Amino acid sequence: MKAKTLFYCTECGNEYPKWQGQCPSCRAWNTIVEQPAEKTPKRSGPVKGGTALGVAASRPKPMGEVEVTDELRFATGMGELDRVLGGGAVKGSLVLVGGAPGIGKSTLMLQICDSLCRFAKVLYVSGEESERQIKLRAERLRVRGEGLYLLAETNLENMVDAVRQLQPDILIVDSIQTLYHGDVTSAPGSVSQVKECTLTLMQLAKGEGITVFVIGHVNKEGSIAGPKVLEHMVDCVLYFEGERHMAYRILRAAKNRFGATNEIGVFEMEEGGLTEVPNPSEAMLAGRPANAPGTCVTCVMEGVRPVLAEIQALVVPSSLGNPRRVSNGFDYSRSMLLLAVLEKRGGLMVGSCDAYLNVIGGLYLEEPAADLAAILALASSFRDKPVPNDLAAIGEVGLTGELRAASALGQRLAEVKRLGFTKCIIPKRVQGKLAVPGGLELIRVANIREAMAALL
Repeated sequence: MKAKTLFYCTECGNEYPKWQGQCPSCRAWNTIVEQPAEKTPKRSGPVKGGTALGVAASRPKPMGEVEVTDELRFATGMGELDRVLGGGAVKGSLVLVGGAPGIGKSTLMLQICDSLCRFAKVLYVSGEESERQIKLRAERLRVRGEGLYLLAETNLENMVDAVRQLQPDILIVDSIQTLYHGDVTSAPGSVSQVKECTLTLMQLAKGEGITVFVIGHVNKEGSIAGPKVLEHMVDCVLYFEGERHMAYRILRAAKNRFGATNEIGVFEMEEGGLTEVPNPSEAMLAGRPANAPGTCVTCVMEGVRPVLAEIQALVVPSSLGNPRRVSNGFDYSRSMLLLAVLEKRGGLMVGSCDAYLNVIGGLYLEEPAADLAAILALASSFRDKPVPNDLAAIGEVGLTGELRAASALGQRLAEVKRLGFTKCIIPKRVQGKLAVPGGLELIRVANIREAMAALL
């Protein structure tokens, strides 16, 4: 009997009974292709003794019978990477490293090979570069080749055969968009290909106990055939953030089954590769202008690490009917909200002014505790009066102009004092007992009017 013909989308993988010009799910054009449906294999007999087709069926187990062993961790040679992973890489785990092209993912993976090869056998599979190109890059990064094996391959079946022959301890795949499975007819990099290849790598990691690092590229939207569609399949998702023309790179954990999420690692891109930044607060504040209007420092929590960040603002009269609003490193909608609160509750007529907000160092501040520093930077620029250079501001701003307490305030204040600040403005009401570091003066205010009156 002839198999029934089906159509499916090469981008999202959804199947349809007939051909269409545009996929109803992902809205992509000319991506629906014809594929014969596979025949469902028939069982040779009834299921007996918990087996079907000769394959043993799994059975439910009581939780008390499940054996629990501590995961085996090992250091990667990069302290910042180990921090983001939760104390080191876990044996048999599948780690996805995502980011924009050229951000430094391949550089980081090749650099850690220098330390991993001292105690493990590492296989570096590249579908974008030849063995010669990888060796030239390794020499530039001063990576020794002892215990490191290179393979330039895009066919998944050939790569799996090489892994089974070599039996490496660590596998690095660069990148997942270049691999293709022979049984999938879509082009490499499509959703169906990426999912099928990642599923095979996951089975390889769990079955053979191999630690697998997978590199994946994302576009500006970060949602098409990239790491976004694989987050549920892997154990750990790491994202490289930052601009290629900026020196600092931030590695952030978006998902981690073996540790905490939202941890960050800070690196600096230099001529010889990526170098760790053990003190990101000091690095972010380097070169800060003294007694300049429109700048204020805040402290945000990145996982369990407090990081000081400088927020700069520029408010100038606008010559346009609709004033310009630009936000870099700060949520645009949040900045518009703060401008409205500043005008309504703070009494500053900023509605007819162009407003520019920028976070120095490539950080992206999502935490509401940075609201007060942004408000003070905007007010300082509007009034052309500088915020004291030895002062930091921490607090969330509400729509009525009130200030609300931030979490982990004690850790933030300790970091503020460690970096040499002598004053910190915080909300009047805080939760629980607050341990104030010696030599740090706290200015408690209830709303933004009191904050601006105390400083400006």
